[in-house]
Amino acid sequence: MTDTQPPRRADVLTSTSERLEAGELTLAEYEAMLRAVSELTGIFEHERSYFVLGNYDREPMRRLNLVVDRLNRRPDAYAFRMVDVRGDWDNGIQKFCLLADLVTHVVGVAEKEPSDFLVEQGLLIGSEEYVSKSVVLKREYPDADRPFGWMQDGVFELLEAEGRLHRWETEADLVDAVDAVP
Repeated sequence: MTDTQPPRRADVLTSTSERLEAGELTLAEYEAMLRAVSELTGIFEHERSYFVLGNYDREPMRRLNLVVDRLNRRPDAYAFRMVDVRGDWDNGIQKFCLLADLVTHVVGVAEKEPSDFLVEQGLLIGSEEYVSKSVVLKREYPDADRPFGWMQDGVFELLEAEGRLHRWETEADLVDAVDAVP
């Protein structure tokens, strides 16, 4: 899959069917995945798709919504958050992986405590396919010595070396950072 070639629904369904046959999924999990894919027609109808990750606390969620809105303003683009995909998922990692498999870009909005997307960052780095399509918008905290942990700093350094880390301080800066996302 490339930036100009979105995933094909048949390919995703075949992969999911193979996982069911291999015993990696229960029938209920398989059916939940099929329902989720059917809700994401925007991924298949647009040239670019963005899976936006970040903090779901009140203020950071407002900024996530800003990122999703800015990306959705682009011609032939579709952006969404994990919570936009309904359904009862027993395994959040399966949900994350299915969504990350489907999109052309994974966009992380990194903010410090009280919560962030540390688990997702580990999953992104654990897969060459995921890291190659990831961009992180990292909030800068001028008054903080080390707002992020050493593991996150390593992820940021890797993405920065590849030109896929964009820094922001204010919401106006965040809008500019979103504009830098491919």
